Amino acid sequence: MEKVQGEMEIERWERSEEISDAEKKVIQETWSRVYANCEDVGVSILIRFFVNFPSAKQYFSQFKHMEDPLEMERSLQLRKHARRVMGAINTVVENINDSEKVSSVLALVGKAHALKHKVEPIYFKKLTGVMLEVIAEEYANDFTPEAHGAWTKMKTLIYTHMTAAYKEVGWVQYPTATL
Repeated sequence: MEKVQGEMEIERWERSEEISDAEKKVIQETWSRVYANCEDVGVSILIRFFVNFPSAKQYFSQFKHMEDPLEMERSLQLRKHARRVMGAINTVVENINDSEKVSSVLALVGKAHALKHKVEPIYFKKLTGVMLEVIAEEYANDFTPEAHGAWTKMKTLIYTHMTAAYKEVGWVQYPTATL
C-alpha cells in the first residue's frame, strides 16, 4: 500500500478526505432521521457487526456468548452499548463544523478502547462499514449517492481519528486478531 510522507507515515486509505460544507449538511440531514430511531438503529448495527465479525464479541463479557440475533436484540447491555455508540456518533455529527471537538471526542473514545478495553483498532473500520450498510438499507430513500459519498468520508474520518488516538497511546498490536 502506498505511504504518504509526513510526521507519521499513514497508509493512504487511512487518511480522511476533507468533508465539504455541502457534504456536512447532507451528513447532518441524514443523521437527524437516523438518530430519531437511535436505539433501534444502533442495535441493528451492533447485531450485524457481531454476526459478521463474531470475534468482536470477545470484548463484551455481558454478551460475548450470544449467537442468536434475537437474543442480542433483547439484551439490555447490548442496547445500552448501542445507545452509547450512537450518542458518540451523534456528538461527532452535531460538531462536524468544529474539528477540535470532533478530534477531542474521538480521541477520548479511541484512548478508552485502546487502554481500558484493549480493542483492536481494525474493529472500528469494520464497525463504521457496517454502520454505513445498515443506514443505507434502513434509510434507502435518504441515502442518495451524494449521501453515500459524504458518509464514506465520515467513516474514514472516524477511523482515522480513532487510529490516531491508538498511535498516541503507543498501541503496538496493529492488527493481529483474526477477523
